[in-house]
Amino acid sequence: MFSVKKMVIAALFIALGIVLPIAFHSVPNAGRIFLPMHIPILLCGIICGLPYSLICGIVTPLLSSMLTGMPPAAFLPSMICELAAYGTVSSLLMRYAPVNKIYAKTYISLIGAMIFGRVFYGILNALVFSVGSYSMQIWVTAAFVTALPGVIIQIVIIPAIVAVLQKARLVELKAST
Repeated sequence: MFSVKKMVIAALFIALGIVLPIAFHSVPNAGRIFLPMHIPILLCGIICGLPYSLICGIVTPLLSSMLTGMPPAAFLPSMICELAAYGTVSSLLMRYAPVNKIYAKTYISLIGAMIFGRVFYGILNALVFSVGSYSMQIWVTAAFVTALPGVIIQIVIIPAIVAVLQKARLVELKAST
């Protein structure tokens, strides 16, 4: 069942997914390095669950592209698929991971979604979006080397944000499955 509170939070994450990249794109290649659009999508998955995170993962890059031109149209389909995967997998892991501690569950959901999303993105690029011009080296460089600062930021900041929101009682996450 849809919850008004979750819809509002998901809408906030969509807005953040549009605004954060604007701030980062003043630095060349900052979007690929810091991954600012990924943060709200992963947070939506952890906090709101499905279907909100899936919708957030699809709508955010689409609206951002239409309003700001980022991501460019050529990268939009693969970015939509990648962010939808992040939102979906973080939601599913947050719900079904067999862990009773919210902090541990948050990390499992976050890291699991980050790994799955990058693998999914690589497979889609190799088989659908960039057939013949995509290689393992390009994938490793883009997903892990160039994006390392963004990965570190996500691992540090997302659990901290979740903990602060929980402590302030702005969101309530359940520890048991």
